[in-house]
Amino acid sequence: MPKFLIEIKHADDYEGCVRALDAIATLGSHLVSNADFGCEDGVHCGWLVVEVGDRREAELIVPPPLRADARVIQLRRWSPEEIAAMAKDLRA
Repeated sequence: MPKFLIEIKHADDYEGCVRALDAIATLGSHLVSNADFGCEDGVHCGWLVVEVGDRREAELIVPPPLRADARVIQLRRWSPEEIAAMAKDLRA
């Protein structure tokens, strides 16, 4: 199953944080309990890693009022063998 990083940006003030958190909490406490936020360090984003069927499913996790500023990034881990094969191809 594909894995995605969801980045949810919001306004960089107290009101923006509260509005974003409230929108996320409205969708369910599981979302709040699995998301990490950088607000206390001045980075007004939340991040969530999910395994879902496809990109569209990941996009739908983001509350509608926050969707326009969100990013959904598909993640992948490379094995040492894959990296070695790619590097070998470059050298050939």
